[in-house]
Amino acid sequence: MGAPRKPNHPMRKLGRTLRDLRERNRMTQEEVAKRMRSSNSKLSRLEHGQLPNFHEYLAMLDLYGIIPNNYPPYVALYERAKEKGWWHAYGIDDRGFVSLEAEACKEREHQLGYIPGLLQTEEYMRANFAGARKPIRGKKLENELAVRLRRQLRLTEEPVLQVHAIIDETVLRRPILRPAAHRRQLEHVLEVAELSTVKVQVLPIAEGAHSGRNGSFIILSYPDPEDPDIAYLEHGFGSLQTEKEAEVSVARLAFDHLARLAGKHDSAALIREVIAET
Repeated sequence: MGAPRKPNHPMRKLGRTLRDLRERNRMTQEEVAKRMRSSNSKLSRLEHGQLPNFHEYLAMLDLYGIIPNNYPPYVALYERAKEKGWWHAYGIDDRGFVSLEAEACKEREHQLGYIPGLLQTEEYMRANFAGARKPIRGKKLENELAVRLRRQLRLTEEPVLQVHAIIDETVLRRPILRPAAHRRQLEHVLEVAELSTVKVQVLPIAEGAHSGRNGSFIILSYPDPEDPDIAYLEHGFGSLQTEKEAEVSVARLAFDHLARLAGKHDSAALIREVIAET
């Protein structure tokens, strides 16, 4: 048996719906668990996004006073929670960054190492994958490219993802491509930055010492206010994600500080300057 799916956004929404129905009926988890011949711990897991089986779900609706004529929207919610994201077709499960990003409505990224994935050309992607600690080749490479290009559709297709990227100037100057391809990549960044939902800032080398030198990070925000922001960090040995408010708050403050530093400069002019020098 495979590992249970990590609750995605639709699953968490279903769980909150069950919790709200229980609270509306002024029932405790203990009361519901007893009536369902279940346990408090299982009910808690269901209310946090674990998917119940369908008959169990209908029994809970009945317990909460939902009559059959009013089932359709609840059934639709259940079917949505059962759906697998598009990334499953590429061999990616719900536990990584792709599924987190797919559900987000806003992405803030500070990048020290490379052009953010959502702003990359295919040439740049190939060069990055080839230069990885464990180079990716063949079918796996084509799969990775397809996933990244699919992610980029969120820049223009509904639900559109709002993106705010802060890129260190050293990233723009790192020659991982031949000059012509490098210029195309930087021109692509300028082109994407013209979208109303995309903001690109460059943090100049001239800013000297600043907190952003500690590393790259991403902050994801979600349309449902009950879904907390997630801070995501990818490093050479894996990745780290947290939704603990104290830790995410530090990331937000750091990002806002870096945005203010970058805001003192004309980022588009700096990118065009690098293009002219390439």
